[in-house]
Amino acid sequence: MVCGPDSPDPKTPPPAKPPPSKPGKPQRKGDQQVGVAVRDRVERPRRFKVLLHNDDFTPMEFVILVLMDLFHRSSAEATRIMLHVHRNGVGIAGVFSREVAETKALRTIQSARDAGYPLMASTEPESSGDGEPS
Repeated sequence: MVCGPDSPDPKTPPPAKPPPSKPGKPQRKGDQQVGVAVRDRVERPRRFKVLLHNDDFTPMEFVILVLMDLFHRSSAEATRIMLHVHRNGVGIAGVFSREVAETKALRTIQSARDAGYPLMASTEPESSGDGEPS
């Protein structure tokens, strides 16, 4: 038998082979799993309603202008929403992500204050299936 620097030592056992993988068990390669598809369910972000509140001092025309300018509503939509607010005390100006809804509510209040009106706007989480138009 020839022994050299490249020949295996007869006293050293051969390296152990990894056991065969069992069906249904993912094989691991480093920190990643191999052979298993994982799907993460991503939930949609919660939506928030911007509510306009009726008062006895803000002119209807101003409310229509706010709805057209800040909420990009048509004249007909703005009039319909304004009348809903006038008759019911509160109405939905729009439904947005939380940050957008809060910004639009604050801009509505600031526009009203700049014009000298007490118009109030608020936000609240959208409930699923409330049936009210946006």
